[in-house]
Amino acid sequence: MAGARSGRPRILHAYVGREFALSLLVAFLFFFVVFFVNQLLLMAEDILSKRAPLKDVLLLLVYAMPSVIAMSFPFAALVGGLMAAGRLAASNEILVAQASGLPARTLFAPFALLALLVSLLSFAMNDYFLPLGTMEFGKLYRKLLVSSPALELEPYSARRYRDVTIVTGAVEGGGVEDILIFDRGEKGKGRVISARRARLLGDSGGEASLVLRLEEVWSQEASPEEPDRFEYSTASGMDYRIALKEKGEIAASVGPREMSSLDLGRAIAAKDRAFAERLRARGAEAQAARASLGEAYALAAAGSLGWENARARLAPKLAALRDLEARPLGDRSRQVYKLEYYKKFSIPFGALCFVVLAFPLGLRARRAGRSVGFGLGLLLAVVYWALLLGGQTLGTKLGWSPFWSMWLPNVFVLAAGAGLWAAGGLAR
Repeated sequence: MAGARSGRPRILHAYVGREFALSLLVAFLFFFVVFFVNQLLLMAEDILSKRAPLKDVLLLLVYAMPSVIAMSFPFAALVGGLMAAGRLAASNEILVAQASGLPARTLFAPFALLALLVSLLSFAMNDYFLPLGTMEFGKLYRKLLVSSPALELEPYSARRYRDVTIVTGAVEGGGVEDILIFDRGEKGKGRVISARRARLLGDSGGEASLVLRLEEVWSQEASPEEPDRFEYSTASGMDYRIALKEKGEIAASVGPREMSSLDLGRAIAAKDRAFAERLRARGAEAQAARASLGEAYALAAAGSLGWENARARLAPKLAALRDLEARPLGDRSRQVYKLEYYKKFSIPFGALCFVVLAFPLGLRARRAGRSVGFGLGLLLAVVYWALLLGGQTLGTKLGWSPFWSMWLPNVFVLAAGAGLWAAGGLAR
């Protein structure tokens, strides 16, 4: 700790910064591998096991990287901060610096600066590269559905495509045995198609369609107007087109995860305006219902209606008003968009919150050093992740405040860190 003895804090900052940067790099690589392997396992079940082209699988992994990196950075700041502070405390370097007159907040400056850099990098990944990667991932996956139709072949399952339900039997040799299709024929007639065998082909006419080539086909139709009348036909083979999505619908199906924070903000503002308009319409409807009920009460009070007539006239109006007032007016899509918007900020800048907690907590592990810091960091990361998922679930299912649903885990971390700073007298 020559920097502390010579009174040159810059040298000390560089030394502490290098220590934190090394621990940060180790922790980042650990979390990167964990999240990457998780992504690989998910793809292995859905794509690799169906023998998709290796080049496309590698591209899918590349498109998934922004999400992996964005999630790895904040947790790396937590574990790296604990490891670095624990190592410096275990070798008594923090004690020497404080004995030389340098307060703990001065030693914390490199931690805060690197955490801010990590937060900005994570935000850039979360706000720009993640939406871009998610969109490209979706495009390539839809292309794979056409070029490698086996991705859609699942044995003994029921799958719904828009207005079509398909029930499959065993999958053997790239084909499906004993398949049932439920859909609507001409003029809304209910139709059931069965085939002894089917093969799923790519449709070159549209990137959002697949074709089932059926063998030994039997078809039956029933009209809703004539439920006792059935029409059936047979064929040695037929091609059945499955519309995954309309071409225009694909371009319009960009979700909040595929948007940047600016685009999300504009979408939320539009949804807020639409919701406010719905509130105004509901208010006008309720006001009209109250006015109608008031008129009915006035007539009844004037005695111009008999008791039975007054009751028959008031009861439905009162029931309609109560039903209108009891009916909740919500917009789940608006809630989901707001949750995604605040998540784009809360997760990246969780790195700053983490180092506020990691620095004083790591200083307490003077005898253990990096090892206990690493284990404790993993435990805290799991708790933070559980709080984040819990907040998102409460925000989605129960309509909690989107801001607090996403930022409350960071508030807990900051509160715990502030308590440790105060308890250790580090703020002085």
